[in-house]
Amino acid sequence: MSTGTTTAREPSCRIRALHTADTVTVYQAYAPSLGLPAARDGRFPAAWKRDRMTWIKPSFLWMMYRCGWATKADQETVLAVEITREGFDRALDHACLSHYVPGLHPDRAAWQRELRRSPARVQWDPERDLRLKPLGHRSLQLGLSGEMSRAYADEWTVAIRDVTPLARKVHALVRGGEDRAARALLPDERPYPAPEAALARLR
Repeated sequence: MSTGTTTAREPSCRIRALHTADTVTVYQAYAPSLGLPAARDGRFPAAWKRDRMTWIKPSFLWMMYRCGWATKADQETVLAVEITREGFDRALDHACLSHYVPGLHPDRAAWQRELRRSPARVQWDPERDLRLKPLGHRSLQLGLSGEMSRAYADEWTVAIRDVTPLARKVHALVRGGEDRAARALLPDERPYPAPEAALARLR
């Protein structure tokens, strides 16, 4: 894992994810009362609020930063959610950046109009190293609302796994100074071949 600044081989904004020919894995963290039933049944329960925006994260270490290695309140259960690439790509196709970028958007009003009508939104946040310090390149967060949130929960999801034990094991190794062993346990997140037309609007 890199600990330096962005290089020519590592673009500042690129999607990296554990993926197959048909699926991509994203991470979320929930209270055990929701996360454990989801992992047990392989689908989100009725209690999962499909009318709210949900944020999915392809970066395991960014998820660890967000949930504090599964120690923060209501984030004690970390889920690896395997979803269809078709659904993931569809969300990217219909996404808008979560913030205004001069030059990319004609003006702030145009961005606000796009944001209101988009069922998905994108944020690029600094990727993290094993000690959860920011790196020089960024990772994707993808927010889903309305039709996209419902499709994520009920159509795109292929499998849900509880990876809390993995989070705790990696964290214990890091605390013990065993970085090499910790790094060997990380998911194999490789550059994801997202639709270039979608990414051009979202970088």
